[in-house]
Amino acid sequence: MDRNKFMFATGIENSYPMITLPDGSRKRVDEMEKCGHYKYWKEDFNLVREMGIEFLRYGPPYYKTHMAPGQYDWSFTDDTFNYMRQLNIEPIVDLCHFGVPDWLGDFQNEDLPGYFEEYARAFATRYPYIRFYTPINEIFVAAAFSGQYGWWNECKSDDRSFVTALKNMCKANVLAMNAILEIQPDAVFIQSESSEYFHPESPDCDPLATFLNQRRFLSLDLSYGYPISVVMYEYLLENGMTKKEYQWFESNVIKGNCIMGNDYYVTNEHMVHEDGSTSAAGEIFGYYVITHQYYSRYKLPIMHTETNIAEPNSVRWLQTQWANVRRLKRDGIPIHGFTWYSLTDQVDWDSALRNDAGRVNSLGLYDLDRKIRPVGEAYKRLIDQWKVALENESYVLKFKSGYYK
Repeated sequence: MDRNKFMFATGIENSYPMITLPDGSRKRVDEMEKCGHYKYWKEDFNLVREMGIEFLRYGPPYYKTHMAPGQYDWSFTDDTFNYMRQLNIEPIVDLCHFGVPDWLGDFQNEDLPGYFEEYARAFATRYPYIRFYTPINEIFVAAAFSGQYGWWNECKSDDRSFVTALKNMCKANVLAMNAILEIQPDAVFIQSESSEYFHPESPDCDPLATFLNQRRFLSLDLSYGYPISVVMYEYLLENGMTKKEYQWFESNVIKGNCIMGNDYYVTNEHMVHEDGSTSAAGEIFGYYVITHQYYSRYKLPIMHTETNIAEPNSVRWLQTQWANVRRLKRDGIPIHGFTWYSLTDQVDWDSALRNDAGRVNSLGLYDLDRKIRPVGEAYKRLIDQWKVALENESYVLKFKSGYYK
């Protein structure tokens, strides 16, 4: 990647968690299927190019690709990645997005890290030209929704299940990154993680809010080997992590280049209530303030890796998020990219995919008929206006003629 190349991106939503339906049966929710990508994948990639977008958050469906230990079906992946290469679209490869193959069960499986390491190495070997990876998307969200909220996959609702899912995914994440580096030494890892904040509703809520504001960092702390607080260490040990397991994260540092991708939605800030529950607080601090908190902790380059909101608020939200990105960059924070997620509308996003209602959410740059939405037009203009200017802009503040850049 060029030194000052700013990564304007979008994504093709590829979640595939297992959910439990009201009748007790189990179903795989595949957003690529629901949004028509398996049918319209060529058209979708053409739309990416029409937008002037060069970077695409994209990954093959893990559950369909890793068929068994050492066995893979690369047919769909070969077709899609070869076509992206023809179009000069740079994929940011999403290897695991909220689910695992049936034969692996769920995120409680202690064998997941080893098998996922095998998959990542096999993928990098087959596509050695690929540089950008998000090995496991939004680990904190996947662990919470699967292990603590009871919504996806194992559908557990306790701290021990949350910690088990968290440690398994974080270990898989680290092993995958180092396996990829064996094949592609120049790999860059853009860890897409949800950026959260918990606001206390009253003084009595402050202790719980403080605890939750420490816990929100755990997925990145473990993945990056960041030293955690005593409170978080005790929490992990009390809920099933051993000292040996924790020490593994301290001693297995990622050797490659990392960009801390963080996602921000209007639902990412939470109000903590006196009964211990939380609810969506809306935008109080916003992306600028919360990203400063994450950057201050890890001191890693940043990318805004996900955002969206439904019409009629989408164009305004795009403007707000872009203003936050610009302010961070003006402050000298090394922020390398921005993503509107995703290319097309999504289905059942409003229920976090747990209700199989077929409800279309107007979140995309294009609708499901592949017609451009107002936010698509606005993002296309934004890219056209800013692309060259950003490539000529330094991260170091320089005073010139009374203004700085």
